[in-house]
Amino acid sequence: MTDLDTRTAGRLGAPGPSGALRRAAPALLGYAAVRALGLLALAVWSAARDKSAYTLLTARWDSLWYTRVAELGYGYEVRLPNGDVHSDLAFFPLLPWLERLGAAVSPLSYADAGFVVSLLASLAAAWGIFAVADHLYGPRTGVCAVLLWAALPVGIVQSMAYSESLFTALAAWSLYAVLTGRWVTTGTLAALAGLTRPVGLAVAAAVWAAAIAAYVRDRREDGTDGGRGVRRVLGMLIAPLGAAGYVLWVGHRTGKGPFGYLDVQAGWRNGFDGGVAFARFVAGKFTSFPAALAGVGLIVAVVLLARLCVVCVRQRQPLPLLVYAGIVTVLALCASSYFGSKPRLLLPAFPLLFPLAVALARPRTGRSAAVVCGVAVVSAVYGAFWLNGSGPP
Repeated sequence: MTDLDTRTAGRLGAPGPSGALRRAAPALLGYAAVRALGLLALAVWSAARDKSAYTLLTARWDSLWYTRVAELGYGYEVRLPNGDVHSDLAFFPLLPWLERLGAAVSPLSYADAGFVVSLLASLAAAWGIFAVADHLYGPRTGVCAVLLWAALPVGIVQSMAYSESLFTALAAWSLYAVLTGRWVTTGTLAALAGLTRPVGLAVAAAVWAAAIAAYVRDRREDGTDGGRGVRRVLGMLIAPLGAAGYVLWVGHRTGKGPFGYLDVQAGWRNGFDGGVAFARFVAGKFTSFPAALAGVGLIVAVVLLARLCVVCVRQRQPLPLLVYAGIVTVLALCASSYFGSKPRLLLPAFPLLFPLAVALARPRTGRSAAVVCGVAVVSAVYGAFWLNGSGPP
């Protein structure tokens, strides 16, 4: 066994729900403080520009599409002058379902329900990230990982009526379940993640990779699976059902078969081109100044992201985390979607923060707190500026 395997095995006896909540409390309180700072900065900035911060969080861009699906169901599309067709079938259904449920059982509007779902889901995501990091590296690193995730430059999205927080919560807890050998639970959570965003297939792929690796390890060590095989196979079968089911339903509804969802995404000019469009976008920045500075910044950001991926591998993160974070990163960088949204698409790739969290957990508490506070302030200011911009995040 590796050192990481030994640490993991030592933590398999997880505490009960109340004990787990007490253990995660510092991370959750820190997360709430960082996000509250971001919301305060957004409120002040928006008021100075005579805008409503709450409208920016709940009733613009993708939020409007989700609430429309929640209220009226699928079937709405917008035809643009250039021939593009923006269909609401591009948006996966779990968030609208929860918005509809919230509006049905409370006096909240669909937009209000979406905001509440995102707030609760962001806390669940923070708890899940802590659980995974604590399981692997200990509680101090878990707290640092949560604070770093909260203080990401695009962290304001975690408080929007978008699906990122909900997806990250389901993905994090699915990965925690697979690390602790709860195969049916991990498959169920992966299926729900697949009903939330297209990248839910990354969670299913992580479950499959972990299950295959566990089967090979069991057969190599003692020639048997110890009775775990049925639960493992069941988890594998459940994991892709959410994403696959919705994609097939869209294909049936559009009459275009299994690839109908790809046509829907093409109407939004979304697709996978291996990063060609993104490379052209970055290269285009170098045709003028000061746009060239933005080009340099994008190149540096991609290099740093690649470096984090390499460090994750060198630190021997568990296979499901590597598979999950790798697929999320590749899909975000190599898709031909709206380039301003790429930082948001990377938001669920939280395992990439673990090397930074491990490093941040080493210094004295005061030094770590100073670093986190500084990053949180920068994140709050940038988030307010970003969300008050002209384009969608």
